[in-house]
Amino acid sequence: MKSPMSFAPPAAAARAHRLHAALFAGLATVAALGALFSVPAHAADAAAFPSKPLTLVIPFPPGGATDVLGRVIALRMGKELGQPIVIENRAGAGTIIGAGYVSKAPADGYTLLLSSGTTFTVNPAIRSNLPYDPVQGFDPIGISGRTGLILLANQQVPVQSVKQFVDYVKAAPGAYSYGSFGSGTTSHFAGETILQATGLKITHVPYKGSAPAMTDLMGGQVPFTVDTVAAAIPQLKTGKIKAIAITTAKRSPLLPNVPTLAESGYPGIDLDTWLVMAAPKGLPPAVRSKLEKALAATVADPETKAKLTAQGMEPAFSSGAAAAELIQRELPAMRAVAARSNITAD
Repeated sequence: MKSPMSFAPPAAAARAHRLHAALFAGLATVAALGALFSVPAHAADAAAFPSKPLTLVIPFPPGGATDVLGRVIALRMGKELGQPIVIENRAGAGTIIGAGYVSKAPADGYTLLLSSGTTFTVNPAIRSNLPYDPVQGFDPIGISGRTGLILLANQQVPVQSVKQFVDYVKAAPGAYSYGSFGSGTTSHFAGETILQATGLKITHVPYKGSAPAMTDLMGGQVPFTVDTVAAAIPQLKTGKIKAIAITTAKRSPLLPNVPTLAESGYPGIDLDTWLVMAAPKGLPPAVRSKLEKALAATVADPETKAKLTAQGMEPAFSSGAAAAELIQRELPAMRAVAARSNITAD
């Protein structure tokens, strides 16, 4: 009587063994391939970055100094990255609208901000309810350049030097005014720093941008303004306005004949404005590295450097880490100026 349990012949058993071995080998291969290709999605995206056009948000109106500089940078940087960079102007509320928009965008490297110290150090000094955090809301990519701030006068004012400026204003306390390109902007802070150093009393007139302030200066509606070197150079070349002094510690190579306030008897004044490119916080390190290298190469490009210089910018790349340090270093200084001059936007 046969047992209910039966065994396959030796040849059949060998075939079954080979089949099982092949099956397990196939499964092992599939598992290995799965492990190889199951990298995190963000890592895969970072490796392919950029795979589509980028957007560079400029929180100033079209045609202004930052807009012009931004377009020069975007054109070359897009070539470095192999994808076009589209400019999007989101102006208003002292750069708050554009900066707030970028801070809330996906941290994938496709939405970037190009702005000045107004966004990162001035606004936090005068506003307690910003829709973004200047330190925790962004990953700085780097600084592309700097430009000094300059005290200007119209041609009708009999002033050629800082001493003459001080004597002229002191002779008629409260009779004069100076314009800035907006309340709470870097030009406003520079103006108040000058007044604090000299002890002068001059009425501040905030304009909605550099262009209208410059128009009124040339037309004689306002005797003085504080503006950037970038904005002043084209008008200085026409001879319609004159430069009194620059706010940086050293003379600008773009205006070597304009003295500093420090050498004019007011040491300790060293103010400039800088262009920072930043992304929303949480950028993948590989994406951040690609963007930083592309910005560095852009600023180093001779043609781009010449274009930036022609617009009054001193091209000089600084890393994202250096930009972050600069922001944290200047924040307390801006808050001190705001407190002494009672500048607030709340």
